[in-house]
Amino acid sequence: MSFASSQFVICLTGMPGAGKSTVAAFLKEKGFFVITMGDVIREKAKEKNLPLDDKSLGELMKDFRRTHGNDIIANLTMKRIKELKDKCLVVVDGIRSYDEFKVLKSTGFVKLLAIHAASNIRYGHIINRERSDTPANHESFLQRDDREMNVGISKAIALADESISNNNLTINELKLQVETIIEKWLHEYNNSNINNNVSK
Repeated sequence: MSFASSQFVICLTGMPGAGKSTVAAFLKEKGFFVITMGDVIREKAKEKNLPLDDKSLGELMKDFRRTHGNDIIANLTMKRIKELKDKCLVVVDGIRSYDEFKVLKSTGFVKLLAIHAASNIRYGHIINRERSDTPANHESFLQRDDREMNVGISKAIALADESISNNNLTINELKLQVETIIEKWLHEYNNSNINNNVSK
């Protein structure tokens, strides 16, 4: 991939288990530096010696936003991006509201990619990945969905620059769709840098 000197940031949004982490891992292979927004909450949980399970992380996320504002995690992520001056290609995994995306748009050339998948498929993905924050059962999974919806993820998904339906895709098919979108955005990114340099 060829790219210019300023940062190109891809933000990933979608309901839990839709496939964001798979996309982020693929883009890491392509040379992108990955920032996972959920890691901010995990780090805070470790500081407070809280268990890293779904319920504890969910409650901490709500309290953190209530105390510091809904854009706190986006602001911390933006600070991290600006510190990565030697990294031109960045992926932010875990946009939970359109307001968060608007905060990150100030960092450079920024695009929002939504990954969709049906509820039963997402639940299967989550159970199979066996992370510490895996919901204990289907009811807990639905409660997690409600929590994400209350934060405002629906608007982020609806207003994304591009979206991919990950209901019946193989891993390779998903990667191919992502690559097609990223190549188009890279072309726009490089053109925008050329135009900016000409106008200076």
